[in-house]
Amino acid sequence: MSNPLLEPIHGISLYDYAAVSAKMASGIDPKEIYKALGIEPAVFEEASALWVTRMQEDSTFEVTILFGQYFSEADKHPKLNGLQAEISEEGKANLEKLKTDRYFYEELNGARQAAYEYGYDGAQWIQDNFGISLGDFQAIAMKWSEVQAAEIHTNTDNIHHFVDYQQKKQAEYAAKFASEQGGNIADDVEF
Repeated sequence: MSNPLLEPIHGISLYDYAAVSAKMASGIDPKEIYKALGIEPAVFEEASALWVTRMQEDSTFEVTILFGQYFSEADKHPKLNGLQAEISEEGKANLEKLKTDRYFYEELNGARQAAYEYGYDGAQWIQDNFGISLGDFQAIAMKWSEVQAAEIHTNTDNIHHFVDYQQKKQAEYAAKFASEQGGNIADDVEF
């Protein structure tokens, strides 16, 4: 039996919606995306709102899980695979490193969280400092979460190791951001 929540909305499948979301998050002009799909912006906007509603209504999380999978596979979408955001050489190198180096991924994850804690847009901070867009970062995050999910029953020590590493890097970046902002409010309080 198929899930009615997976039926296309105005001809836009969940795969289309996820791929468009990923392409937009990677900095591609929405007009280019709509043109490639052959849709009007208003049609996508309404379909987008309805897809979000479906995800909220889906108690099985099937729609959300598939959205995440499709988001990470946006470069395979037959109509959108040719759309690529412009990325610097440094950004390309960092993106490749993010895909293969778990320590680098965890470091940037910690840096992004610390940036948010200190009032920065963490995704924009990663873009500005490493040349990696939110869409690209999230697609790679989906892949690393799959690796971690596969380890959940077999290698919890490895999971703990990387959680600890990320927290350590987050603390290091938090100290950097605090220093840049003149320190934390309670830095001069002694107990």
